[in-house]
Amino acid sequence: MNDYRQNGQSERFLILLARKEAEGRVDQFKTAHDVFSWMEHACAQTIQPGLERMEWMLNQLDHPERRLKFIHIAGTNGKGSTAAMIASVLKEAGYPTGMFVSPYVTSWHERIQFDGQSIEETSFVRWSNELKPLIEKMAEDGPGKPTPFEYWTLVSLCYFAREAFPWFVVWETGMGGRLDSTNVVFPLVSVITEIGYDHKNWLGDTLTEIASEKAGIVKSGVPVVCGSQKEEAVPVIRNISRDHRSPFYLLNKDFLVKDVHQDSDGQNFTFQNVYRELSGLSIPLIGDHQLQNAGTALMTLEVLRQAYATVIEPEHYRNGLRKTFWPGRLEKVSDSPHILLDGAHNIEGINALIQTIKKYHTDCGRIGFLVAVMKDKPVREMMKPLADAADFVTTTSLEDHSRSLAAEELARILKEINPRLSVESVSGEKKALHVFMEKLAAGDLGVVAGSLFLVSAVRPMLLDRK
Repeated sequence: MNDYRQNGQSERFLILLARKEAEGRVDQFKTAHDVFSWMEHACAQTIQPGLERMEWMLNQLDHPERRLKFIHIAGTNGKGSTAAMIASVLKEAGYPTGMFVSPYVTSWHERIQFDGQSIEETSFVRWSNELKPLIEKMAEDGPGKPTPFEYWTLVSLCYFAREAFPWFVVWETGMGGRLDSTNVVFPLVSVITEIGYDHKNWLGDTLTEIASEKAGIVKSGVPVVCGSQKEEAVPVIRNISRDHRSPFYLLNKDFLVKDVHQDSDGQNFTFQNVYRELSGLSIPLIGDHQLQNAGTALMTLEVLRQAYATVIEPEHYRNGLRKTFWPGRLEKVSDSPHILLDGAHNIEGINALIQTIKKYHTDCGRIGFLVAVMKDKPVREMMKPLADAADFVTTTSLEDHSRSLAAEELARILKEINPRLSVESVSGEKKALHVFMEKLAAGDLGVVAGSLFLVSAVRPMLLDRK
């Protein structure tokens, strides 16, 4: 399979080069930085829900998405972890696997991955040069400029369909579902993780409305795996699945995780579903919510096995889950003091973080948080459990993000919630991290949370220190 893919890749590149030479085209982009600079004016820097731009481009590109087999994942929380577990098991089973996720934590490359490796800069630049004239044509004569996320989606489709040739693509939505740019594919299975309050301006004010938008990825006859446990959300997803005549599998009804043994380094458990039972499973991720994600990932793989003759042996499950790595999700980056990074950026994410801390870190000294949030989030609701659990908080604002709430405003909100809380505001994540680290003693627990952008900014600094 690998030799065939590599030969196909070489032939494709020769065809592309020959076509480019015949047309007399010259590549404008030489580096990823060239592409990012161009994207600042070539892409609309606003949220624009809708599929018309994606459909226009895919028609021009002769529909590369039709050559790929997708596992489509939507939800408010848990998408990334669920995607990582699915991809890790498929890779362990010998299936070349692509993965598209958002946002990134460690590097821009990780948005697009193939067999656990991020896209090479040369490939990103190559496909950007291919897309550039079409993007500019669409802006002038078509439905308008794409958003940056739409652009990334297009690059990933070209890369997977015409260069990497994965057997499966684990395909994560961005903000929503029904109008998300990823919703131009017809998948093998649709996956919906936990539903919560986020992006209410775009998705709705209630869990019912948000669930309806997320369930917009459901396609006729395509199996649906639902990991949500929200009473308001589940009936909506079930009804939409029924209307599409799609088999529906629900966590804690059609599949479940049991016999759990947990510690600060991971969790061991047994998985049971309508087909069989698998014991001796483990994940290196802590928190009850990660068990929920693991169950959802395993049921998705079981659907592939049962409905699409995908060969996955018990050892593939065990080894793939054990090897799963997903940065910035309760990731431990220091032992003394104990420091965790968590991308919790909405109410449900913060609640899950605080519950996990209370469960697994009862023997630590003080608990301190380094926090930044975006202006469009329900800040007061997010900060309430954090303010109640913390001994001290350092607030900051992100230098390169105009959506970031001012550090002083975030500090004021925290003091209003808990007047006894020690709060210090420091603008700029680098300086804020230094101030925060100065406050931590050896036995304390330090947690960085509130935004994946903050985690992405401080993670390299903390790993360098380690």
